[in-house]
Amino acid sequence: MPSSSRISADTASNNEKDLVDAGLDARERARVLRKIDWHLLPFVSFLYLLSFLDRSNVGNAKVAGMATDLNLTGYRYNIAAAVFFILYSFAEVPSNIALKLFRPSRWIPSIMVAWGLVMTLMCLVNTFQGLVVARVFLGLTEAGLFPGVTYYISLWYPKAERSLRIAIFFSAATVAGAFGGILAYAIEKMEGVGGLHGWQWIFCLEGIATIIAALTSFFFMYDYPDTASFLTDAERHYVIEMLKRDSNNLSTDYQFHFVLQALRDYKSYLQVGIYIGLLVPVYAIALFTPTIINELGFSAANAQLLSVPPFVCGCIFTILVGVLSDKHKLRGAYVIGGAFVSLVGYIILYTQSGAAASYTGAVLAAVGVYPTIAVDLAWASSNAGGDIKRGVVVAMVIGLGNLGGICSSFVYLDPPRFHIGHGTMIGFLSLSILLSCFAMWDYQRINKQKDTLCREQEITDDRKDEFVDMGDESPLFRYAI
Repeated sequence: MPSSSRISADTASNNEKDLVDAGLDARERARVLRKIDWHLLPFVSFLYLLSFLDRSNVGNAKVAGMATDLNLTGYRYNIAAAVFFILYSFAEVPSNIALKLFRPSRWIPSIMVAWGLVMTLMCLVNTFQGLVVARVFLGLTEAGLFPGVTYYISLWYPKAERSLRIAIFFSAATVAGAFGGILAYAIEKMEGVGGLHGWQWIFCLEGIATIIAALTSFFFMYDYPDTASFLTDAERHYVIEMLKRDSNNLSTDYQFHFVLQALRDYKSYLQVGIYIGLLVPVYAIALFTPTIINELGFSAANAQLLSVPPFVCGCIFTILVGVLSDKHKLRGAYVIGGAFVSLVGYIILYTQSGAAASYTGAVLAAVGVYPTIAVDLAWASSNAGGDIKRGVVVAMVIGLGNLGGICSSFVYLDPPRFHIGHGTMIGFLSLSILLSCFAMWDYQRINKQKDTLCREQEITDDRKDEFVDMGDESPLFRYAI
């Protein structure tokens, strides 16, 4: 079980210090990072798979008969989908602060147990009002996982290595979309077992799986690099020093003025705008792909299965784009490129009526937008200096961005062509492209100003302790483009 006490880097031996000072060669550095990957990423990715499965399975349940059994006429399904995001959005900043105060290995499993219980008990819902209340509490209890794990990854990896890791983690969402369709197809066959409908069994079994995973994670989740039992003393010291140098030795302590730094920085809200423009289409794909395919003329069961390929393609491209983004140390261009591909997909969906063309558009929409989420979160976390500000910015971006999920829930109203929905997605993707272009220009402008300031005032790394509390306003901090 991971240790909870923070170990000072000063306890490393002189030989270990020499190792850090000399620097590991590229092969050894890659080996240490791979070691961290194998101990962290499979587990947190599985946790997010369960999270995304639990929040989006309402789309599969709708197609499986929930809409009929709960009389979800008019806007009722849209309301049930939307209420999830209200408390979900506003609980994320407090949750990330709590994660820092209470340790990841305690906070994340605790909130998982809570939402697993809510998810399991949703199988007892038999009215529209009950579904709405359950979705509100599901949003509250799930709120901490995605921003928490995104922040958690930033505590283990340097800026240039985060996009791929967040991509691997986020790809679990695309796997969840694919797996959810297959799982729903199988669980529907349990119709009538135990007096429950097939869609109720979807909630019950997926909730129980979450609780089991949560109880396991109490014992297998690591907190921080300096308490990681799977690293040797030399590796641990190297990782600690690597992260310190990557952050320009900025503060890791909790002080409230770091929270205010995040809240007062216009760049935080710029990243929120970019993320909203990307996330609205992501949730639209998760919540309505089975419905869109069903309206193309396929049966409910086949719609569940045909919803799988867009998510599988999205998963593959999420990881591929994460690799390329880290390799080129470039974020904005990949956000713009992915959003443009998704834009083309939605234009096809908007303009074409044939089933084959529309299905191709759905695949392109997923392939384009899913990879942008991981890259954008790596971009936002890399450009927030200091642990606390980074945690708050990540939570703001994800939290406020998730308010876009409310929009996603109310725009797919006009079957079978869904012009309102597809047109809205085109608008949001265009917003992200424009804001990303501005962000790239603005970050480059500020970096040039800092270069000039450092040159004129002869500011070097030797003076980094003077700027420890300045966050990314430090003249030594450079923004990722």
